[in-house]
Amino acid sequence: MSRAAVAQARRVVVKVGSSSLTTAAGGLDVDRLDALVDTLADRGGDLVLVSSGAIAAGLAPLGLPRRPRDLATQQAAASVGQSLLVQRYATAFGRHGRTVGQVLLTADDVVRRAHYRNAQTTLDRLLALGVLPVVNENDAVATDEIRFGDNDRLAALVAHLVRAEALVLLSDVDGLYDGDPRRPGATLVTEVTGPADLAGLQVGGTGGAGLGSGGMASKVDAARVATSAGIPVLLAGAADAAAALRGEGGTLFTPTGTRRSGRLLWLAHASTPRGRLVLDDGAVAAVCERRLSLLPAGVTAVEGEFAAGDPVELVGTDGVPVARGLVAYGADELPGLLGRSTRELGLREVVHRDDLVVL
Repeated sequence: MSRAAVAQARRVVVKVGSSSLTTAAGGLDVDRLDALVDTLADRGGDLVLVSSGAIAAGLAPLGLPRRPRDLATQQAAASVGQSLLVQRYATAFGRHGRTVGQVLLTADDVVRRAHYRNAQTTLDRLLALGVLPVVNENDAVATDEIRFGDNDRLAALVAHLVRAEALVLLSDVDGLYDGDPRRPGATLVTEVTGPADLAGLQVGGTGGAGLGSGGMASKVDAARVATSAGIPVLLAGAADAAAALRGEGGTLFTPTGTRRSGRLLWLAHASTPRGRLVLDDGAVAAVCERRLSLLPAGVTAVEGEFAAGDPVELVGTDGVPVARGLVAYGADELPGLLGRSTRELGLREVVHRDDLVVL
C-alpha cells in the first residue's frame, strides 16, 4: 500500500545528492540535471526539491581538484556553486513553464521554533503560488562544521515541514543493499518495515563518485525520521527517478509512526543538546514509562553549559540517553535545586512533559 501511496501522493519531497548531479571533475553534469528536471516536471501535484551539489558545483570555477576538507573553503565553494546550481534549475524547469524559488536553510531554521514556523510559512506560500521550492543547506554561512549527510536529514524534516505525503531519496545507488553493492553477492532490500529489518546490514559506506557528504547511513537515518512521522520513503537511483515517483523499484521504508507535532519532531531529530542531566532510576521510570515531567528531585548531576529553554539530553545512571527536552533552568541554576521538591515556593519542573520527547 505504501508504494501506491508514493505514486498517488499529492505533495512529494524529492532529495537528490551531489554525486547524482556532478561530474567526477566536480562540475555540474548538465545532461544529468536536465534529465532529472524533465522527469520531475512531468509529475503533477506539489513538489519540493531538496538538492545537494552546491559545493561540488563550485569546485571547477574555483580551480579546486577535489572537495576541500576545511570549512572556510567548503563555504567559499558553496557560495560560488549555489548560484550556478539554482540558475541551472531555473533554466531547466523554465522550459516546462515551471518557476523555481531558492530556499536556503540552516539547522536553526528547523530547530528553533520561531524559525521553524517562518520556514513553514514561506514554503507553504511558495507552493500555493505554484512555485517549485529548491531547498539546500545554507552551507555558505553554516556556523558549525558541515556535517555528514545533513541534506538527507534536512529532506526528512522538510517533508514533515510541508506535510508531504511521500519522500523520495535519489542517490547514485539504486537502493539499500544487505552489503556493499560494489561487491558480488550483495542483495537489494526491497522493503524496510522497521528497525528489525536493518539488523546486521552494513550501511556505513558511501557509494559512487564520492563528491557528496552523505552516505547510506545518512539516508537510512533520514528514512527513520520521516517514517516515524508517518511519511513513506522510497530510496532509489537518480537514473530511475521516473519509476521511483511511480512507487516502483528501490527500497521502500514504510511508516512506523504517525504524524507528530513539529515541535516534538525537531526536538527528537534536529535539535543539538547543549548539555546532559543525569537521572536516578525513579526519574527515568517517571519520564519514560509514565510520561511525567522531570522534577528536580530526580536529577543527580548536571553536565555542560546551557541556558533556560535549550535542548538537553536526559540520561540514566549508565549514561545512556533516554529522552530529550527543553530545560526550564540554566546550568548555573540547577545544581542548587537538585533534590528539592516542586512543592517549595516557586519551583518549576526541570523539563515539562510538553517539552519532552522519549527517545
